Amino acid sequence: MQCIDCVRETARAAPQARTIFGGTVRGGRPVVTLTIIGICAVSWLLQLVTGGDGGSWTERWVFAPGLGDTEPWRFLTAAFLHSSNPFHILFNMYALWLVGPTLEQALGRVRYASLYLLCAVGGQVGVLLLADPVPGGGWFQGVLGASGAIFGLFAAIFLVLRRAGRNATQVLVLIAINLALPFIVGGGAIAWQAHLGGLVTGAAMGAAYAYAPRARQALTLWLVPAVTVVVLVALSVWKYTSTGWIG
Repeated sequence: MQCIDCVRETARAAPQARTIFGGTVRGGRPVVTLTIIGICAVSWLLQLVTGGDGGSWTERWVFAPGLGDTEPWRFLTAAFLHSSNPFHILFNMYALWLVGPTLEQALGRVRYASLYLLCAVGGQVGVLLLADPVPGGGWFQGVLGASGAIFGLFAAIFLVLRRAGRNATQVLVLIAINLALPFIVGGGAIAWQAHLGGLVTGAAMGAAYAYAPRARQALTLWLVPAVTVVVLVALSVWKYTSTGWIG
């Protein structure tokens, strides 16, 4: 017989099983992935009841380069919005469900959450960098959707699979098809700039997480997100100042 406190103390002292990427091995449901899906679903319903694509909820959180300098939260919040067409959110959430749980288990919840959120921001930074405050430059064109973040997950899972010695060809083909899709169906309807920004961000963070030496994995848990934030902020400030939008 053991007392409850003794059992708890023994559990705390026991070493935790970890993946080759430093993530804690957990059973049960992918909590972070389900939380993201839940937030997107609730946000989409709020969009519908407040007027859809042009409603108050959408207008409050959507991203546009011309708004991001004074309302920087839009860099993140736009990733939790979707168009009123249900296929937009259904496709994105299905794609998230395909790759999210695997990455969450492999990287651990903190690394995975930081990866998703910063790839979402990276997607909007991609839009900003490729826009200009001139007529037709997309400076006040609203951008919304989780696609940038999901493209970042695509890039990261490709690197994670390669690092684990598994075949990642299908992921590479999926990335190529989705990158080409906006130019096939018409780039005006799909923000390919956000896809590119999220993809680059995910590739950088994914490489750092996947190939970090085991002795440095604990350090990357905080260092990689911190460096990514600094780079994304620096690129955004440079773009705004170089265009004369802020000075």
